Amino acid sequence: MGRKKVHVKRSGSDLAFDIISYLILGIVSLIAVYPLYFVLIASISSPEAVNAGKVMLYPIGVTLEGYQKLFEDSRIFTGYRNTILYTAAGTTLDLCLTLITAYPLSFKKLPGRKIFTGFFLFTMFFNGGLIPTFLLIKGLGLYDTPFVLVLLGALNIYNMIIARSFFEGTISKDLMDAAEIDGCGKFRFFISSVLPLSKALIGVLVVYYGVAHWNQYFNALIYISKEALRPLQMVLREILIQNSSTMQVFDESMMLELLRRERYAELIKYGVIVVASIPVLCIYPFIQKYFTKGVMLGAVKE
Repeated sequence: MGRKKVHVKRSGSDLAFDIISYLILGIVSLIAVYPLYFVLIASISSPEAVNAGKVMLYPIGVTLEGYQKLFEDSRIFTGYRNTILYTAAGTTLDLCLTLITAYPLSFKKLPGRKIFTGFFLFTMFFNGGLIPTFLLIKGLGLYDTPFVLVLLGALNIYNMIIARSFFEGTISKDLMDAAEIDGCGKFRFFISSVLPLSKALIGVLVVYYGVAHWNQYFNALIYISKEALRPLQMVLREILIQNSSTMQVFDESMMLELLRRERYAELIKYGVIVVASIPVLCIYPFIQKYFTKGVMLGAVKE
């Protein structure tokens, strides 16, 4: 027998609440999405129209000169290659260190658990500062090497705490006892049982670490001087600076060059944002489903 559908009569107050909720969500979504949309249409619009405030809902004077000028520079492909390598290697290393550190700390009977936790928390709030860190990097021979962008800050304490809380609330003692009875060792249990149950957590950590490595700029500015090792953010900064109007005007030809640079600078300015953001925006929807679930599971202690 088929089930009968129950029609619940909704009151006027419920309908009004739904309308107001959708209205608020629509406004918030518009506030979040419109800046991205504006950057996209401004990057293909005439810079004169953008400066005049005419570009609001659709591009005006469509042109791809900014992207053409941007991709004419071969350094941008080198920057993409370096950033992809730094992001892949750094995210993998960060993820491994976070998981193998957080999992043992999730055991309340671990000897010295409070001492280890206090040590990690201390490093979260206090550090040696920029100059001592620079001297340390030089002393270790990591300056001007790709390893400095992968190793520096490999373990994020905040993410480690999230992972530890996730393991405490998700991995039950009964499951561990059953695995031990079957002759499963601790390492095999971690690989075969813990990691498959931690897909949501892994998704969150990949987002956190991946975006951090993709947007990495300050460490590269301080510790990388070789052009061949610079990540994408550094390359885009240099291209933008080179096309900015910083020259002094002495004659008519220099004035024309100045105007040409200003035009390209306006186009490249928005193009740079699009080029740097699109890869992350394309990847994020595939792992977004793990994001909220993983953060909530890591934050709620049962």
